[in-house]
Amino acid sequence: MRTVSGGRRALKWIGNTLLALMLVWTLVPFYWMIATSLKKDKEIYGFEATLVPRQPTLQNYVRLFDKTPFVKYLRNSTIVAVGNTLASLAFATLGAYALARLRFRGRGLIARGLVFTYLVPPALLFIPLFAVMSALRLVDTHHGLVLTYLSFTVPFCTWLLMGYFRSVPIELEEAALVDGCTRLGSLFRVILPMSLPALAVVAFFAFTQSWNEFLYANVFVNSVEVRTVTTGLTLFIVEDVFFWGPMMGASFLSALPPLLLYLVFQRWVVKGLTLGGVKG
Repeated sequence: MRTVSGGRRALKWIGNTLLALMLVWTLVPFYWMIATSLKKDKEIYGFEATLVPRQPTLQNYVRLFDKTPFVKYLRNSTIVAVGNTLASLAFATLGAYALARLRFRGRGLIARGLVFTYLVPPALLFIPLFAVMSALRLVDTHHGLVLTYLSFTVPFCTWLLMGYFRSVPIELEEAALVDGCTRLGSLFRVILPMSLPALAVVAFFAFTQSWNEFLYANVFVNSVEVRTVTTGLTLFIVEDVFFWGPMMGASFLSALPPLLLYLVFQRWVVKGLTLGGVKG
């Protein structure tokens, strides 16, 4: 018994140590962003560089908002991320319901095609996508970015919702159909209310992927009026000069929206991930 209890204590100690190390590994970049954004230039460059700001200042944030179009970048990222999230929810919900409940020829092939589409690296797709966007005159537009982002958010969201919809008892839907509901009526009145955790996970995934995406935004956008936060950060690098103070301030502020969104919907996101892992 002593050997077993001692082994359990050792495993618990090892687990807690690994969790502490992972926590430090995760929090250090956030600390470095915040600390650097609060430093004066002499504390960032040269021999006076410090780990902790000696004289914290908001000068970098003032420069960020007064001398750069950072507010426009935030607005553009919000428009694109929210638009992509809503479109992904709409397309993924309808597609997942069709694949999970309806019976038609080629259903399995379409389902497997969704997975293969999601696994294709974006670096292989941006050239043909750019040709399509150019032909449709959607380059350098918000809705062009939204349509482009659907290529990697819709497959994953559809696959996740499809597994969750299958876990909903079909008897509930059949009862709704007997009572006079249509297919869409049963979807909106029966399936979706029971799938709110999964919808929260899908919405969080689509929003964060759209907010953090860089490659497509860098290729398809040229003007400042449409540029997103991720591509706007590159403007703080001029040749071999890095403006670390404003850059770290912008990085910290751009990391807040996904973090706050997760904190608000944390309960639903965690529940959706765990139930999806068990039921999918």
